[in-house]
Amino acid sequence: MARILITGYGGFLGSRIARLFLQAGWTVRGLARRRYPDLERAGVEAIRGDICDAAVVLEATRDCDAIVHTAARAGVWGPWDAYYSVNTVATRQLLEAARHNCVRAFVHTSSPSVTFAGEHQSGVDESVPYPQRWLCHYPHTKALAEQDVLEASRDGTLRTCALRPHLIWGQGDPHLFPRVVQRALQGRLRRVGSGENLIDVVHVDAAASAHVAAVERLMEGDERINGRAFFLSDGRPVPCWQWIRRILTAADVQVPEKSISYPAAYRLGAVLEWAYRLSRISAEPPMTRFVAAQLALDHYFNIDAARQCLAYQPLDDLDEQFDRCRPWLREVAGRMRKGQIE
Repeated sequence: MARILITGYGGFLGSRIARLFLQAGWTVRGLARRRYPDLERAGVEAIRGDICDAAVVLEATRDCDAIVHTAARAGVWGPWDAYYSVNTVATRQLLEAARHNCVRAFVHTSSPSVTFAGEHQSGVDESVPYPQRWLCHYPHTKALAEQDVLEASRDGTLRTCALRPHLIWGQGDPHLFPRVVQRALQGRLRRVGSGENLIDVVHVDAAASAHVAAVERLMEGDERINGRAFFLSDGRPVPCWQWIRRILTAADVQVPEKSISYPAAYRLGAVLEWAYRLSRISAEPPMTRFVAAQLALDHYFNIDAARQCLAYQPLDDLDEQFDRCRPWLREVAGRMRKGQIE
């Protein structure tokens, strides 16, 4: 029976991937810093440890046929070393351990932001290059890791690919939806620019299925995906502010009416970043250059390569999936109002 290691297996995406592999009959091993009893009861062989610990990683990869690497440090603010150690160095250690233990397939959860340089991305495909300038440490360190993963396929001993899911959403999402709701409740959310810029999002179930398909094809020796990266989305770009308005309306949270121009938001972000660094404030500034750009510019992608090489298909019941999120979103907003969620 094939065994797979999933790093960050308790996360929003990682847990979905773990359950899909369990359903497919794989032996699933999970590596994370915390315990996830529900997944352990479901059959995950859990290893509690730090992805940055080379010894832990070496042991976790032993006897594995494949690896899905979802663990990462996300966010738009924090010191370089914190992002570099988790996103880049730990990925390199995982690749070394995979080679040492003769792992056959390695799928890396990357991000479309690895190609974002603060300019419109309107239907771009995987030929778009990595940028020469970066607006925050997360995409920079993820890009370095992605390049290492793809390069690792060159010697023929390890088959690899990278998947770039964009703004993962769904019921139970601990990141995108709660962040939008929280910023609105705190009075820290503004429309930047017209709000008509188009963005891509992707449902967590579609993203998880793509990871399973990638592992299966790498294990089969499919050279069409070996050493390549793939954008993933719902295939339906939406105006940014329309998407935000939909989230807040579903959560019964008032939609902010105030707006700010993109140049003004970008300048404000630059000033706040400088001031926070100078003052050594660890909290995220209310605006950053990266956030301003993401709220004002197009970032949607051509997913033809994923469709062709991974047989990737976005979900066809996206409106129904969003409707299922409504009760949960209202609950999240209610708990935030009561101070039960920071």
